[in-house]
Amino acid sequence: MCPSASAEFERTGTRDSSHKSASCAQLGTPTPGTGLRRSCGRGVWVGPSRLPNVTSSGGTSRPAPSPSPARPQAPAGPSAESRLALVRRARRTNRELAETYPDARCELDFTTPLELLIATVLSAQTTDKRVNLTTPELFSRYPDAAAYAAADRLDLEDVLRPLGFFRAKAQAVIGIGQALVERYGGQVPKKLDDLVTLPGVGRKTANVVLGNAFGVPGLTVDTHFGRLVRRLEWTSEEDPVKVETEVGELIEKREWTMLSHRLIFHGRRVCFSRRPACGACTISHLCPSFGIGETDPVVAATLVKTD
Repeated sequence: MCPSASAEFERTGTRDSSHKSASCAQLGTPTPGTGLRRSCGRGVWVGPSRLPNVTSSGGTSRPAPSPSPARPQAPAGPSAESRLALVRRARRTNRELAETYPDARCELDFTTPLELLIATVLSAQTTDKRVNLTTPELFSRYPDAAAYAAADRLDLEDVLRPLGFFRAKAQAVIGIGQALVERYGGQVPKKLDDLVTLPGVGRKTANVVLGNAFGVPGLTVDTHFGRLVRRLEWTSEEDPVKVETEVGELIEKREWTMLSHRLIFHGRRVCFSRRPACGACTISHLCPSFGIGETDPVVAATLVKTD
């Protein structure tokens, strides 16, 4: 990175996109008399010929090679970015996502913590839209934990059939109802350690409930979240718990829940798994992975989803 770009990078936590295609750390100082001009690692002879010199005796001689100037090694990968620069870039990314998605929110419909808990469990391997089409009937037929605990399995499976994996989901919902009645007085607990003891509830589901029903900050590491934070090089981890830990160290705790919504919105609308719309991305100047998808702004705009 050129000195000017390096200073800008340390100051703002970003790099200008014009520096993405060349490593100016490879620039060297020309050795006097060699006629070699170096341009970002490429050697171009513009002066004396490389042919041997002809002596008065008819022989040939070659000039003694002059020592080449030491070429600094350009750092590669995430280690090229200081910890401070990474934190600044991550927080700036969150701020710019907030401007892009001012309406970011949980896209599951609910009115109570129990409804959100059940809806989140049901959203596995299906879309939030499909869940929202199914839950009105579900919530009207089973208004509380006791109703789920006493539900007829076949009737519940019939309601959940459009969601796929309806037998396993019916079993989980009945189990949640029974656990809530037996251990928590029919109420959804407000602690992560308690929530993850419920059937079908992991850290992702628990953080959704804590952040959106109880206002307790949490990071929802789903497939979109994990894909984006790795593309942004906030972490290289694949394990959701490790991802949650590393990202949590970069972003202010009060922002965790909303950051999750913003990244999930962006992953569903722009930064797709197979063909991200890089040319239409509002945080492309902060993304080390820019260029893995469609970079033409006009074409990229046609890929963006609006809902």
